[in-house]
Amino acid sequence: MTVWDDLVGQDRVQEQLAAAARDADALVTADAAGEQRPEASKMTHAWLFTGPPGSGRATAARAFAAALQCTSPDRALGGAPGCGFCDGCHTSLIGTHADVQVVRTDLLSIGVKETRDLVRRAQLSPAVGRWQVIVLEDADRLTEGAGNVLLKAVEEPAPRTVWLLCAPSLEDVLPTIRSRCRHLTLRTPPVDAVADVLIRRDGIEPEAAMAAARATQGHIERARRLATDERARARRATVLKLPLRIEDIGGCLKAAQELIDAAGEDAKQVSEEIDAKETEDLKAALGAAAGGRMPRGTAGAMKELEDRQKRRKTRTQRDSLDLALTDLTGFYRDVLALQMGSRIALANEDVRDALDRVAGSSGPERTLRRIQAVLACREALDANVAPLLAVEAMTMALRTG
Repeated sequence: MTVWDDLVGQDRVQEQLAAAARDADALVTADAAGEQRPEASKMTHAWLFTGPPGSGRATAARAFAAALQCTSPDRALGGAPGCGFCDGCHTSLIGTHADVQVVRTDLLSIGVKETRDLVRRAQLSPAVGRWQVIVLEDADRLTEGAGNVLLKAVEEPAPRTVWLLCAPSLEDVLPTIRSRCRHLTLRTPPVDAVADVLIRRDGIEPEAAMAAARATQGHIERARRLATDERARARRATVLKLPLRIEDIGGCLKAAQELIDAAGEDAKQVSEEIDAKETEDLKAALGAAAGGRMPRGTAGAMKELEDRQKRRKTRTQRDSLDLALTDLTGFYRDVLALQMGSRIALANEDVRDALDRVAGSSGPERTLRRIQAVLACREALDANVAPLLAVEAMTMALRTG
């Protein structure tokens, strides 16, 4: 098992990263021996991974980070870095390597303060590894100020520091940053490849794995959740019933409210346990008395934690709602395929009766307008429109087509 095994359907990207890891190993070896560095190298100090959701951007970045830290003795015999078994690979993949910092946020944005902390870390020499690697999984969530802070570090990198940035597209990253990075584009993995991973790595039954991979249209993490989480399957089933429940205005408004409530319940389930643990840990760190009484001067720290938890809950709710809208887009995409007589595989074959009913009661033009309505709702949510208002407007548009 190498570090690349979880990178599904990305052969071209894997080849490029493996070649860069070999050159990076040669650079470190030459430095350690006091020899002259090779002139031609595929290794560089900053990388930008882009691709659609579920393509494995973060997986590729973490695998590359592990390959850069590989200490396998086979390298001296011509073996490629990234064995997956040595201490460098193993600790990088599980997140405990001292010189691999993986940054992901559960908030709506990454601010200046957090970015400055990363830049300071980037100036340090590797403590135990071969490179200082910083994986920024949500580079698209950097505020403008945070992006400007990061730009300085990318412009003038430390000798053994590597930045690995992940974002959905080039447009999600400041032009000044992306122009200084080597760009790798990942594609949506094939359904068969995703199903194979679910079977091989997660022990999921082949039929369930294929159904989940097909339903999520190649999104690896969503497919895993759908195959293993009963709540996820129930939520999806509710979403796919929505097109049949918007025959009148009352039905539109009720469906919109239920969609918002389901997203809120998802956010509550995800955050409750984490919030409680964070609150107790902070109270203990601040020296709270046995009865729960907080020492003087600690109210500000508790308020800051509460604000952070509130922002995280907001993002979790938005992410859950966006997932529902993605499922709804997939439904109407299948409807359009049926109306156009396309032979492409349907993502939602399990609700074929509903697809046939909607396809038979309208034409392709109305289906396209309905897809546009869903996309407009997602754009409205990105623009911070009140979620209920955005979803109500969408359901009314879906009704009229």
